[in-house]
Amino acid sequence: MADPIIHIEHATVRRKGVDILDDVSFTVREGEHTAIIGPNGAGKSTLVQLISQEVHPLNHPTMKRELFGTQRWEILELRKRLGIVSQSLQYLCNSTYTGFEIVLSGFFSSIGLDFHHQVDSAMEAKALEVMERYGVAHLKAKQMNRMSSGEARRLLLCRAMVNEPKVFLLDEAGTALDFPARSAYRETLQQLDREGRTIILATHELSEIIPAITRVALMKEGRIVADGPKDEIFTESLLSDVYGMPVYVDRRDGLFTAWC
Repeated sequence: MADPIIHIEHATVRRKGVDILDDVSFTVREGEHTAIIGPNGAGKSTLVQLISQEVHPLNHPTMKRELFGTQRWEILELRKRLGIVSQSLQYLCNSTYTGFEIVLSGFFSSIGLDFHHQVDSAMEAKALEVMERYGVAHLKAKQMNRMSSGEARRLLLCRAMVNEPKVFLLDEAGTALDFPARSAYRETLQQLDREGRTIILATHELSEIIPAITRVALMKEGRIVADGPKDEIFTESLLSDVYGMPVYVDRRDGLFTAWC
């Protein structure tokens, strides 16, 4: 069995006296593609931020957070192993920076480039190679605030990819995409799988969960209430209980959809 790359034990995240995450334990091993689902406010994004070290848990003796076998990380070093794409990151990058500048900024974990960012020819070559690999080289000179949501998400994936991370953390990265863009997004996930990268996907859209993602963690009110194979999690009775209303589930060509 592969070693854990994400290992969290008894983590609680509290904001203004309210536990957003409540005693959560969560482990992911290399190659174990995992989806995190649940209602709005269930704690999905906070769990993602806990993994990425954007938020920190309460410190107590039983709490542990290890990433790639290490508890303490410099953020720049962590970003070389852990690529992040999120809707909130897209908002931050919605600017006059070009697609090429945004991709290059992945080397510095910055939003775009500034005078103190020293870009060399090797970085430029790597950024262009990644953009070509993911079919967005034609967006090199286009400003981010003039791109569609689908174009911007693919640029953000390239921004993360310049460091060739082994793990991708995707938080609501398929939100607000139309049908063609969502199909392209799923193909990108499939490409990550083919390249041997581990995918951790937080979403409320079951249709984003490609067949290669076989494990699902289901959250409610800051806790993981079920965790296992998606065939066991994607049941109408379990989802109806968690969402507090009748939920109907369908499956076609390895993809699930749900509606109320």
